[in-house]
Amino acid sequence: QVQLVESGGGLVQPGGSLRLSCAASGFTFSMHTMSWYRQAPGKERELVANITSGGGTTNYADSVKGRFTISRDNAKNTVYLQMNSLKPEDTAVYYCKCRRNWVDYWGKGTLVTVSS
Repeated sequence: QVQLVESGGGLVQPGGSLRLSCAASGFTFSMHTMSWYRQAPGKERELVANITSGGGTTNYADSVKGRFTISRDNAKNTVYLQMNSLKPEDTAVYYCKCRRNWVDYWGKGTLVTVSS
């Protein structure tokens, strides 16, 4: 059974940093692209970043380029999102996602609040 568990969210001041983690189980993690999405209050869920199975290719939303970094540790079945220079508009629930056999699996999310 696929499980994705996000952690690392919290309250941070503008300009601060957070590192999110997503621990995966129930599938061959090293063979799948992994993604981070976010959903702000009243808005649709949007793609933040993704990383290919071996970690060789990453993609970012324009709004986070240069500030966020996605990475993965296939030995630990974990994908990370390092978030720097956080802005109030980064406030959202952040979700981890994988696609396996044409089915999307989501974690329950972790809340990031950027506020002074």
